[in-house]
Amino acid sequence: MNFILGIDTSCYTTSLAIMDEGGRLIADARKLLSVKSGNRGLSQSEMVYQHTRNLPLLFEQVFDKFDTPISLKAIGVSAWPRPLPDSYMPAFLVGTGFARALAITDKSRLKQVSHQEGHIFAGIWSAGGPRSNNFLAIHMSGGTTELLKIERSERKTHIELIGGSKDLNAGQMIDRIGVLMGLPFPSGAHLEELAKYNKGAPAMIPSSVQGLEVSFSGPETHAIRLIKGGATHEAVAEGVQLCISQSLSRLIRTAVKATGLKEILLVGGVSSNQYIRNYIEQNVRDLGIKVFLPERQYSSDNAVGAAFMALIG
Repeated sequence: MNFILGIDTSCYTTSLAIMDEGGRLIADARKLLSVKSGNRGLSQSEMVYQHTRNLPLLFEQVFDKFDTPISLKAIGVSAWPRPLPDSYMPAFLVGTGFARALAITDKSRLKQVSHQEGHIFAGIWSAGGPRSNNFLAIHMSGGTTELLKIERSERKTHIELIGGSKDLNAGQMIDRIGVLMGLPFPSGAHLEELAKYNKGAPAMIPSSVQGLEVSFSGPETHAIRLIKGGATHEAVAEGVQLCISQSLSRLIRTAVKATGLKEILLVGGVSSNQYIRNYIEQNVRDLGIKVFLPERQYSSDNAVGAAFMALIG
């Protein structure tokens, strides 16, 4: 049997995935990049260094699952952040280099995709849809909060940016507030866990949405004032989640009314937050909106989407 390999080297995670020709996930290995306590990220050179060290270890981990050598029919790799001509980030060169070398030695078909497309197709693979050719998606992470209109055909997928954040991204707000409160970076899972211990009402952080644009800079400033004013970290953590949930729900409702599309896919690390997932799903139902939610482990950075895109063409 032939297999399909996916590789992704993002700003947060080194990832490998292997699928069989039936689209079943055979192996999924990831390693978070290491960030020093108190820091809010890594330089590109630090990312490249860590990916270069991590990939051989992940290859050993993944291929140890097979008793005999396997044949790679295709390799999918995240080669740039977004499907745009000027989209570039050095971190993706590590994965691309490994993928090109493997494709040559194994005579495999190589498919280069964008990190954003990888998120979308991992979401489609995991959530089982949307199945329609036209739908909406929100890609929300530390580096992106974008409202997208997706148009699919047999030969290609067209992604149109129609809205999103005009300043700070949702993941950035979470990470900045999280680090300020002493949480590790990236702070998403830690902030979500902290919020569960809030015994009172969540701290009220106003959302800021105008049309198809959302702002998290003002809400971040408000959250910082609350922390400095003595609000409990637990209340602020829940308040941050509530603010993001309310903002994105308003954005989705406006987008549906503007486009007429009622299917929306949520992808990216922020969409793995269960509080945010539940809130959005419950607060857009009255418009007949169908929200597609990948399993949480396929919302964060992964190589499954790259493998799936290589599988389907």
